[in-house]
Amino acid sequence: MFGVHMREVMSKMVWRKGRVSQRGQGMVEYALILVLVSIVVIVILLTMGNQIQNVFSNVVAALG
Repeated sequence: MFGVHMREVMSKMVWRKGRVSQRGQGMVEYALILVLVSIVVIVILLTMGNQIQNVFSNVVAALG
């Protein structure tokens, strides 16, 4: 009787741990995607920064 109850408790613990683990894994994946997007944006701004600044300067000059 005790063995059956203990197996149920253990299986619930393993199921809950797996669910928390998957939730943590999802958060890590989102963090990695955010880091990757940030790196891409930084590289684009570093390589094209002057061109973007010129475009905005031209728009401001045309408006003013």
